[in-house]
Amino acid sequence: MLSREKISNSRQLAVYVMHYNSPIGTIKLSSDGTSLTGLYFVNEVDDVDDAMDLAVFRQTSQWLDIYFSGRMTDTTPAPPLRLEGTPFQKKVWSQLLTIPYGKTVTYGAIAKRIGCRSAQAVAGAISRNPVSIIVPCHRVVGADGKLTGYAGGISRKHSLLCIEDGGLF
Repeated sequence: MLSREKISNSRQLAVYVMHYNSPIGTIKLSSDGTSLTGLYFVNEVDDVDDAMDLAVFRQTSQWLDIYFSGRMTDTTPAPPLRLEGTPFQKKVWSQLLTIPYGKTVTYGAIAKRIGCRSAQAVAGAISRNPVSIIVPCHRVVGADGKLTGYAGGISRKHSLLCIEDGGLF
């Protein structure tokens, strides 16, 4: 079931929302009408019924369909993104986009790449990633390789990594 709604934020910018039903839970998508501005798992879905049909939502749904079918490649085109954050957060998020499909890196490795001495600061920026899965924060693991911190829950992080590894979740 796809549901869509139009809401407004405090700056009076239009924000459009759509829910996508994935095999591991409902995902809420948000857009400014042109770019994807948010993608995250939700536990409850608001009852909405708006027939708005945005190209960015169609693109994102197609991307997610490919992803969850296990047919994703590093060359699968992502929908247009607009990521709002601090310069440091954007620097960290840009590093997430360089992590190859099916691979993981540590918080410390990202910190080292960007010249930051704090893996914890990197983890804080990652925790504020507004577009999960497409900006693959689930591919970042602890120094010991263990799964840590994921806003969608560790079980979903595990499922996403299993999909990328060609395994079942």
